[in-house]
Amino acid sequence: MGLVKEFKEFAMRGNVVDLAVGVIIGAAFGNIVTSLVKDILMPPIGYVTGGIDFKDKVLVLKDGVPPIVDAAGKETAPAIAAVTMNYGLFINALINFIIVAFCIFLVIKAMNRAFPKPPPPPPPGPTKEQQLLTEIRDALVRR
Repeated sequence: MGLVKEFKEFAMRGNVVDLAVGVIIGAAFGNIVTSLVKDILMPPIGYVTGGIDFKDKVLVLKDGVPPIVDAAGKETAPAIAAVTMNYGLFINALINFIIVAFCIFLVIKAMNRAFPKPPPPPPPGPTKEQQLLTEIRDALVRR
């Protein structure tokens, strides 16, 4: 029973709960930004670039083979998919990342303006040893 209690204490720590909330909010924020990219930003980009849809851009490394069908219409050999490098999907992911990073930057910048950091506390005064050494130095200078 000690293991269950120990796990419960671990899972209910403030940092773990805060992290879970952050992950859930982050996933929701990611969905919003993905929709922003896919549904709002990519159509004008596609329009400006002449209708190019990046997700369809691939580099074919090896062509696929269609299924082999006999005279009766029965498939004797299955189809083999083409081997492709999907660089268009990478471009979409890169654009998505840049937009997410920019949105997070704007959110953090707004939060920093809304909740400015308090000024740092003044440095502590000299310690008793430092005061004593200063008095000794001043006494020696006066001699």
